[in-house]
Amino acid sequence: MKNLTLINICLSFFALAVAQTPAPDQNKRILLYGGIAHLGNGEVIENSLIILEGGKILTIEDASNIRIDISDAEYHDVIGKHVYPGFILPNTTLGLADIDAVRATKDFDEVGEFNPHIRSIIAYNTDSPVIPTVRTNGVLIGQITPRGGMVSGTSSLVEFDAWNYEDALYKEDDAIHVNWPEKRISFVEHDHKKNHDDEYEKDLSEIKSFFNRAKSYVKSSGKKTDLALEAMKGVFTGSKQLFFHVRTVKGIKSAVLFAKKLNLDNFVLVGADDAWRVADFLAENEVPVVLNRIHRLPMRKNEDVDVAYKTPKILQDAGVLFCLDYEGDMERMGARNLPFTAGTSVAYGLSKEEALMSITLNAAKILKVDNSLGSLEEGKDATLIVSEGDALDVMSNNISLAFIRGKKLELNNHQIDLFNKYKKRHKEFSEEE
Repeated sequence: MKNLTLINICLSFFALAVAQTPAPDQNKRILLYGGIAHLGNGEVIENSLIILEGGKILTIEDASNIRIDISDAEYHDVIGKHVYPGFILPNTTLGLADIDAVRATKDFDEVGEFNPHIRSIIAYNTDSPVIPTVRTNGVLIGQITPRGGMVSGTSSLVEFDAWNYEDALYKEDDAIHVNWPEKRISFVEHDHKKNHDDEYEKDLSEIKSFFNRAKSYVKSSGKKTDLALEAMKGVFTGSKQLFFHVRTVKGIKSAVLFAKKLNLDNFVLVGADDAWRVADFLAENEVPVVLNRIHRLPMRKNEDVDVAYKTPKILQDAGVLFCLDYEGDMERMGARNLPFTAGTSVAYGLSKEEALMSITLNAAKILKVDNSLGSLEEGKDATLIVSEGDALDVMSNNISLAFIRGKKLELNNHQIDLFNKYKKRHKEFSEEE
């Protein structure tokens, strides 16, 4: 009976989802006139002219004293509105699961401990009803990331508007994700602490052994193909990044020194709750960080309750390249709140443009796509949004236009549909009274 109930909930959820047709390719020049353009690199143009053509940004400049011909273009008056690069969401399982309580909808954790050859893009569901909810808050690009095991698998970057995963692909197989072994953090003394230490040493030994085998495999020739080790080749040749998922000071230092010992410099730390404690170490070693969701409680009972909120400012001041993710409980449903985590960092010391960079250009740099994404610059992809107010502010965020490579997106989701449905019903009741 319980299983039947869950299935019915699942079917009802999908029945409510909005069936949206992906936007067609841009076939006409688009002009955005008069908006406050936040370029994503720290600069702002108060009165901008942005021209999109062929999926690229053809022009972005100050619109003052410029005469333009709009006869052959799709014209949008965005005077007083805010224009931003599309927000980028790294390290997410969006599209790999829909309802946590229904196992059949989850496809992000593979059996086994060492799975670098498991590619998350194959399981990515472009029809997930959660995806439109993040688009309506300006999140247009995501790094679809597997979970579980010691080596979870390989992620890919996607655009959040596509017919299928092949169409969604933006950067294929960009990084391999490693869950670095760490000792457990406990608020009380545990009777079996020694067992935990033994388990930690065993995991650490296994993961180091796997990397050594992978390095030897890359150097060898003529051996029988090993799919897992074959997938690791890109890490040693530089075509793939290595993302270490790690939280504590000891774990952070251990992972960084391990990568350095293997002569790897194409790696990133993910999560890194303790990054604020070792900011100078990270800066000295030029280690980029995908910072764990800052809307969370501290990791230890003796830490400041707002330590996560303060971490972006600490890393910024130390010169660490970082961006924000939304990993954690309800990470897919809550992913639309990514811009508001950046907004929180403003309240704790970052400027608005620095906070914006943490979900745009910084993220693009860390994901190695800053040549085409992350900022409003001529020649880059026309992936951008227009908000009626400050997009980092939960009260004024209201995305009215969104484009992915010049394609104008439909900004709707099942939650908006339900709001309009019951708003109409409430109005009917009021009229009857």
